[in-house]
Amino acid sequence: MQKAGSVRLVGVVDPDTARADAVAAEFDCKAFGSVEQTLTTHSEVQAASVAVPTVLHQQVARDLMEAGVDVLIEKPVAATLGEADELILVAKQHNRVAQVGHLERFNPAVRATLPLISRPMFFEVHRLSVFSPRALDVDVVLDLMIHDLDVVLTFAKSEVKEIRAVGLPILSDKVDIANVRVEFESGCVANFTASRVSTERVRKLRFFQPGQYISIDYGRQDVLVFSVGSASAATQPTVNPQISMAKPPITAEEPLLAEIKSFLQSVRDRSRPVVPLEDGRRALELGLSILGEIRRHAGRIGVGKG
Repeated sequence: MQKAGSVRLVGVVDPDTARADAVAAEFDCKAFGSVEQTLTTHSEVQAASVAVPTVLHQQVARDLMEAGVDVLIEKPVAATLGEADELILVAKQHNRVAQVGHLERFNPAVRATLPLISRPMFFEVHRLSVFSPRALDVDVVLDLMIHDLDVVLTFAKSEVKEIRAVGLPILSDKVDIANVRVEFESGCVANFTASRVSTERVRKLRFFQPGQYISIDYGRQDVLVFSVGSASAATQPTVNPQISMAKPPITAEEPLLAEIKSFLQSVRDRSRPVVPLEDGRRALELGLSILGEIRRHAGRIGVGKG
């Protein structure tokens, strides 16, 4: 980084040197074949985005942090809880800023909803996507559903009590579609459906709390709040005179850009990131527990691998 507010892209790293060269030429930076080569050549590197296959997150992020580089690690934070714990330890030992790429936390609709949270008791979440070979190194739970697991954990603020889950491999050798019911110690219940073999794209989260129903459309960056008996100048009547509807003001922003800006701000002022490693570990723990339940369910009904 240069002066306050500015960032310089030093280079891109990819073992496929032809691809690294092409990206470097596009963004006017240098191409490297390994993290080691980057650190040896450019001691000025201060921050890096770790966007490698999940099984390599721990190795790459650890090497960068031990070299004094702050990291933005794509979700899921690691492949195992042990690897996530090591990353947390390394970040503390080397005083590194380490953020996890749970993108929906930076969605303007999610940010606008946070102040509205009182006592959520029931969530219904759908995340459907068309098939793509982009992230087949992990199951749909850790590929897509984990976004919603992180958001619901943030909203619910309660420990998990029970998990019921079913999932199936459809077009890959991993779980491509899953349905999950999570009950929290608070009594809140969340139903999640995630699919990467759908014919349509859906990214919606809805929840109920005393006196309110709130609907979030991630893609449209839109929030609707339906309230009972709380009409004001900011609300609109509905077909039921006892229920009013409001749309909280939202400033549209690309979540990925907001995420990167937030990370860089944490790097500059050495502050705790919006999504620290501990949050990434929490979502990973729930995701792995769900996959365990899917495997157990598959074994009980004899459908093969879960």
